[in-house]
Amino acid sequence: MSDDFMIDTDDLERRMEGAMSNLKTEFASLRTGRASASMLEPVMVEAYGQKTPINQVGTVNVPEPRMVTVNVWDKSMVGAVEKAIRNSGLGINPQLNGTIIMLPIPELNEERRRDLGRVAAQYAESARVSIRNVRRDGMDQIKKAKNDGMSEDDQKLWETEVQDLTNTFIGNVDKALEAKQAEIMQV
Repeated sequence: MSDDFMIDTDDLERRMEGAMSNLKTEFASLRTGRASASMLEPVMVEAYGQKTPINQVGTVNVPEPRMVTVNVWDKSMVGAVEKAIRNSGLGINPQLNGTIIMLPIPELNEERRRDLGRVAAQYAESARVSIRNVRRDGMDQIKKAKNDGMSEDDQKLWETEVQDLTNTFIGNVDKALEAKQAEIMQV
């Protein structure tokens, strides 16, 4: 490969790592029958005119294996937090107790496990799309470099490198999805 035209594969790899990191965060939010504070991480509350993570409007605790509590700091925000949890798609029915919102975690039935498996698949597909978008940006850089005089051989080498990087990350997404779906279906 000529040093005249360098494609920043480190940047592409970093952006693909970001998509994987985001996928892992989304997977952590999918509950598998046990309470976890991380399951509320993707829940955003409409607070003070903007979307805010739930952990910035209250304290999230796990007092027992099948219960999550959110102690909302501002009494006026309790309704907004409850609404955000109900609309989050977690399948949890919040119970109010003053400024504390209790979230009892029900045992997962077969139908709910399948639903969560589908949600996990949607998260994985979103990660794949992000990775492919990064790949497209890399391919656009290569096309621009070719128009600026990069040789056809160098173009092929860079395209192969970007495609190999993409294939690796897509494979990682598939493995992560497989593991998460197995975890969800485990009784």
